[in-house]
Amino acid sequence: MSASSNRKTVQGVTLCADPAREPCFRVAQLDNEMQKFENGMSEDARRERLHRHMNNEMGALEIAAQCLADFPESPWDLRMQLARQAFDESRHVHGLHQRLRQLGGYKGEFPIGNFEWAVTNMCDTLAARLAIQNRTFEAGQMDLLGSLRQIWRSVGDERTAEVLEHILADEINHVRFANQWIRKLVQADRRLLLKVASAVRFLADTNSALAGETSANSGETSAEQHKKLGINVEDRRHADFSDDEINEILRQAGMSSLASAGAPA
Repeated sequence: MSASSNRKTVQGVTLCADPAREPCFRVAQLDNEMQKFENGMSEDARRERLHRHMNNEMGALEIAAQCLADFPESPWDLRMQLARQAFDESRHVHGLHQRLRQLGGYKGEFPIGNFEWAVTNMCDTLAARLAIQNRTFEAGQMDLLGSLRQIWRSVGDERTAEVLEHILADEINHVRFANQWIRKLVQADRRLLLKVASAVRFLADTNSALAGETSANSGETSAEQHKKLGINVEDRRHADFSDDEINEILRQAGMSSLASAGAPA
């Protein structure tokens, strides 16, 4: 049975029901149910960042695996990329959990949310899921990691910065193969363009209805994060975004001057 056959309703929006989690986890449905700290890099806040990121990486693993289960007739090379992604995400979860424990934290210490899973699995085509999960959520994560590693270094945590750098290297490939395969799939069936466009609109409408879900690593909305931390232009180019696409992302993030100048973030 497809994950999208199970539903939940949040703020009047129909979403895919949460994936299974151990009883120790408290699952939040709205951003205001997540834990926040005035000092975003206090000891408690650092553990919460890792804990939240750990669950998001688990969600990314589950989304990739669900794509394999739901679309068995997809091209073999694409299925191999999704399988490799699932393996990468499992390493990310392990590395973040290990670092969380080293800092005195534990799984279930803070609330978790499954927003990416809930939205992505409402899509009924693989192209649309790749557009939402890899091209949107993981690309956004790629932007944040480009700056967050330096923030962790600024508080003297070189080990966590290294963990994030390893994750970033994998995310670039996840976004790249999604960009490339979306183009191939759409070229083979132009009707998929409507599916992708509808998925992107559904994500925007859901964000609006839920008053802005947070990113994997902070209590701020994604738009606030991008304005504060910037767009990871160099790695977006490595991930096969065109310059026109990058400039549009800069404009949407309120960085029109950078887009006009063609300057890196």
